[in-house]
Amino acid sequence: MLTIVVLLLAGCSGGGDKRPAATGTARPPDTVGLTTTVAPPTTTTTIPVPTYVVATAQVARVGVYPEPGAAAPARTFAHPNPTYGSPRVFLVKEEQGDWLNVYLPARPNGSTGWIKASDVSLSEHHYRIEVALSEHKMMVWEKNDVVYEAPVGVGQAATPSTQGIFYTTELIAVVPDQRAAYGPFAYGLSAYSEVLYDFGGGDGQMGIHGTGDPSSVGRSVSNGCIRMTNDAITHLRGLLPIGVPVEIRA
Repeated sequence: MLTIVVLLLAGCSGGGDKRPAATGTARPPDTVGLTTTVAPPTTTTTIPVPTYVVATAQVARVGVYPEPGAAAPARTFAHPNPTYGSPRVFLVKEEQGDWLNVYLPARPNGSTGWIKASDVSLSEHHYRIEVALSEHKMMVWEKNDVVYEAPVGVGQAATPSTQGIFYTTELIAVVPDQRAAYGPFAYGLSAYSEVLYDFGGGDGQMGIHGTGDPSSVGRSVSNGCIRMTNDAITHLRGLLPIGVPVEIRA
């Protein structure tokens, strides 16, 4: 779902050298919602195809439990997202009967918890994103193939882009008066800055977005967010669903 809003992604609009602000080489772990095809014991080998499962809320508040069968939730997440009005989605890490272990769009980074399968609907896709910070490069994978590559701007030394396994939480159409900073579209991430906890009215959430300054792409200039050219972010908008795993690595 595309939501037109004022962006509150923290740390995204900083750029250039004028303003210091807070910032496994291999594929992302195939344990993230992976369905594996096991090759039979013959001379032919089948390469496992990663399948990622996305849970979309079907209730007004999704309870997150510390373990399957727990009596009460440890926290809840509103649906839709009160910040952007977009559907609440979780990336599924593990399915266990009527319970789902999911990645949470919250601090601390990499948090997981258990939700009830009855509170969500499930969908599948085969995409993932890999961001190599030192190379200033993004690679988009579909199944076992790289289907898109693009240069990116990343966090500067004082405000590094947070590393880890995250996922896209929403797709935002940027309002016209903010497109110079964010470009036409932005993906919210489940990642949060480890330096900025309050920025521009937001809470330090990171994102992937375009920019009105293409010269900043390919450099370490942002307050933590991942920048792309406007053509690149527009291409991603037409290619990817919500709930795509994003590995940000050195």
